[in-house]
This record gives sequence, C-alpha cells and structure tokens, in this order.
Amino acid sequence: MFRLHREGTPSIIITILVTGGLLLLSNQFLTGFPWLQGLVALVCAFLLVMILQFFRNPKRTTVCTGHQVVCPADGKVVVIEETEENEFFKDKRLQVSIFMSPINVHVNRYPLSGEVVYSKYHPGLYLVAWHPKSSTENERTTVVVKSDNGTPVLFRQIAGALARRIVCYAKVADKAVAGEEFGFIKFGSRVDLFFPLGTKINVQLNQVVRGGETILAELS
Repeated sequence: MFRLHREGTPSIIITILVTGGLLLLSNQFLTGFPWLQGLVALVCAFLLVMILQFFRNPKRTTVCTGHQVVCPADGKVVVIEETEENEFFKDKRLQVSIFMSPINVHVNRYPLSGEVVYSKYHPGLYLVAWHPKSSTENERTTVVVKSDNGTPVLFRQIAGALARRIVCYAKVADKAVAGEEFGFIKFGSRVDLFFPLGTKINVQLNQVVRGGETILAELS
C-alpha cells in the first residue's frame, strides 16, 4: 500500500492548491493555445507526482541482532573514513555517511536499539550535502543511542543545499528500536554515523542502501 508521511501534509496541500489554480487559469486564459494548455497540465502533473513520491513512507521490516546496525536512511554510501568527532565523543571515530537524493525515501529510522542519551539541534549553513564541512557547519541534529550491549553510536541528520527542514523526534531517555522512525529530512540531505574504531563495516563506498533493511555495521 502506498503510504504518505505526515510531514508531507502541508507541502502536498500547497502543491494541490497551486497546481489546481494553474489548471483553472490555463482553462480560462489559454483556450486558444491547446499545446500550451497541455504543457501546463504536464508540468502540474509532474510537480504533484514528485511531491507525492518524495513524501512516500514505505513499510520496512527490520531484521537484525543486538550487535548489528541497520541503515538509518535510503541512499548511497559516500564516506567511510576515520575522523575526529568533536561534539560528543571528542575522539577519533569511524564515520559512515549516506547521501539521500531528492528521489530517495527521506524517512529516517533508528539504526540500533537502546536508549537515547543525547539529542541536540544545531542551526547552521546549507552547504551541498557532500561538502566535507557540511557535517559540522550545516543545520543538523545529533542523536546518540547507547545500544543494549552498552556501545554508544552517534548519528547526525544534516541539511543540504535543498534540505531546509530537519525533523527529529528523538528525545533523551526515549527507547530506540532499530528500524523505527526517528525523523525526516525534507529534500536532498545526508545522515552521518560515528562508530568506535575497529567496528566492522558491512557496506562499501557508492553502495546503494535501504533504510531499516541494509545491515550497515556490526558492533563488537
């Protein structure tokens, strides 16, 4: 069944009103230009389909063990590297980043089960999502979940050049369940994850992944 995310309701209503208004104006003022009417109708249909597909919310079945980490988002793996994490851990971590294009599902899902021990929103810039500094300078929300086996994992929603609204439902002391929804990012964006050094990563650069399904890593 095709489901739509609740975060899309305002955008969908606005799109319906705008495209409906354009079609009415077209029928009133462009009757002598059928080719132009057809073009307006085509553009309106394209806009509506794009908005509907962007806010789709497919049902996913998450199957993972307690030490496995699932992908928090649909997209492509664009970073796998050691880096300094200066917000929470303040030490070297293994970073994995997933880039979401405008055609990907933009629901964000908990990558592991455990307890939310940190959640903070940061206002910031809107650099393109693959820019090296986007992880620390763009608008973002950082969440840390302490897994059931005691290992904390940090993941960060990052706004991009088009993404101007990050939604995060995770709050400190919440119970996180792998595969369940914790947020949404509107339009192209990215999610970073930070693991302890030595964590086994099960994906490769440029691999296409599915949120809530692809096993991203295995905690020791």
